Amino acid sequence: MMMRSVTMVIAALAMAGCASQVVTDYDTQVAFDRYSSWAFSSHPEETGFKSLDSRRVESVLERELAAKNLSRQPEDQADLLVSYQVIEQERLDSYGFSYGVGFSHRPFGWGIATAPPTREVIEGKLVVELVDRSNEQVVWRATSKRYLNEDQSPDYRRELIDDVVREMFNQYPPQMH
Repeated sequence: MMMRSVTMVIAALAMAGCASQVVTDYDTQVAFDRYSSWAFSSHPEETGFKSLDSRRVESVLERELAAKNLSRQPEDQADLLVSYQVIEQERLDSYGFSYGVGFSHRPFGWGIATAPPTREVIEGKLVVELVDRSNEQVVWRATSKRYLNEDQSPDYRRELIDDVVREMFNQYPPQMH
C-alpha cells in the first residue's frame, strides 16, 4: 500500500512537470511549410529604446527561427513578420500569516480572523505572433503561462525567456490533424 502511494505521488509530480507552460493557436487553413523567411515587424507607434527584455526576446527568437530553417530577410521580402509583446497584468499576492480566534458552545460558535497581508504585483506575459506578410493575417500565436516580474534577477529573466520561447517554438510548425 505504501509503495503504491509513493508511486502515485511520483507519477503526479512527473505529470505536473510536463504541463505545458505555453498556449499556441494557429490558422488551420495555412500550409506552414510554404514559409521560408521572416523579419521582425516594425511598428510605427513604437519609439524609444529597446528594453533589456526586448533584446533577450529578440535574441532567442532569432535562434529558434533559424532552428526552424527560416532565414531572416528585410521586412519587405520576408514571408512572415514576427511580432512580440510583453503584456502587463496586475495581480494581488498574499504573504505572511492571517490570525484568528474562535469560541464555541454547542451548537453555536463565534470567530474572528484577519486577512493575510497582500501586495499588488505587476507581471508580464510574453505573446509572440507570426503574421503572413502577403495578407497581414496572424497565422500562429503563442502565449506564455509563465510571467516576468520586476523581482526577478537578470539571469533568471534570461533563463525564463529562453525556456518560454524554446517551448513556444517546440510547437511550430503546428502538427495538422
